[in-house]
Amino acid sequence: MLTDVLVPHNRWDLLAGRPVPRPRVSVVVVHYDQPRQLALTLAALRRQTLPPLEIVVADDGSREPVRPGDGPVPVSVVRQEDLGFRAAAARNAGAARTRGEVLVFLDADTVPEPGFVEALTAPVALCPDVLAVGRRRHADLVALAPGDDPAAAPELAAPRWLADGYARSGDLLHADGRSFRFVISAVLACRRSLFDDLGGFDERFVGYGGEDWDLAYRAWNAGAVLVHRRDAVAWHDGPDWAERDVARGQKEAEAARLAELIPEPGTRGGHPAGELPDVLVELGVDTAGVRASLDVATHRDLAIRPLHRPWSADQLRRARARVVVHDVLPPSAIADAMRLLEGRDAGEITIVDAGTGAHLADLTSTRAEGRARRWAGSSGLPRDEVVQRAFGRTTCHVRSATGRGAP
Repeated sequence: MLTDVLVPHNRWDLLAGRPVPRPRVSVVVVHYDQPRQLALTLAALRRQTLPPLEIVVADDGSREPVRPGDGPVPVSVVRQEDLGFRAAAARNAGAARTRGEVLVFLDADTVPEPGFVEALTAPVALCPDVLAVGRRRHADLVALAPGDDPAAAPELAAPRWLADGYARSGDLLHADGRSFRFVISAVLACRRSLFDDLGGFDERFVGYGGEDWDLAYRAWNAGAVLVHRRDAVAWHDGPDWAERDVARGQKEAEAARLAELIPEPGTRGGHPAGELPDVLVELGVDTAGVRASLDVATHRDLAIRPLHRPWSADQLRRARARVVVHDVLPPSAIADAMRLLEGRDAGEITIVDAGTGAHLADLTSTRAEGRARRWAGSSGLPRDEVVQRAFGRTTCHVRSATGRGAP
């Protein structure tokens, strides 16, 4: 039986001291032509302090059949055709085969320590919004035999940028809209309910990299609580990808995919918004003056539609905010409100003319809507109560189009 705790913002520290249930865990191991490494990982998963309910090997089209061997934890294999590097599709296929209430994702070349599953799933078992990432360390495991302690192998350097990101954010306690970059799918856990709510990994990612950042971005944008568990250690066989030879253009292709699908400004950079804008603007009042004011808005990554005209599911998952406009907006209004959203992790923002007090627009965080939607479905909590308790409401005072008032 899982525990459902609603925490505000990203305050996973408020889970401390609560009794931790022992969830039914399914582990999905993505694999491609790595029989030696897979044997190490499966042996380690069979020795966990919290034994998994099952292990599913998600094979991305290996040339030889996967032979998982026997052990106390049942192992099944789901295989997809080799059509290039399709880790996102493989993980989705593996997750679809599972029965557990909590999912753990591992790579076949990443060997967990005995307490890995228990430590990684602890916050997930307490809070349905948690997306937890473990600590991936690196070692030369070439001489390791199944069942050996990976910590005894020669250690290799870990990526500095990742360690620095966890240190600066207090293990993601102080995460913000860019912290999805510190979530890696090689050591990942969440509830099945959250995974399904997000729609799983995006199978448009073909080729190495990006699908984990994309999942983590959509999770944050849907109200997830990001957690780094430094005590959930798994050892990657070999150096980090950044230390290996990368095919020319591969990182550029990954960056282009992320810019297309993730409208967060630091990720999108100067790329055009296309069909997936950052802000979805709905016209509560559709006049020439309102439209003209939006044409000169300083926040340019937006799309405009009449009120109640539907958006696509992809747009609703990826835009950071929806804005309903009631009156002419000064050019900086949406940009000012988005800065307030970023700085306070606010759920709802009323945009008000600082001089006249006129109610100009209402901005709603997609992050708040996502958390409220899940809690309304699972616990019956009213949407407004979840938004207020988890994110709160605030007002953004903007300088009017005529120059009156103060920002």
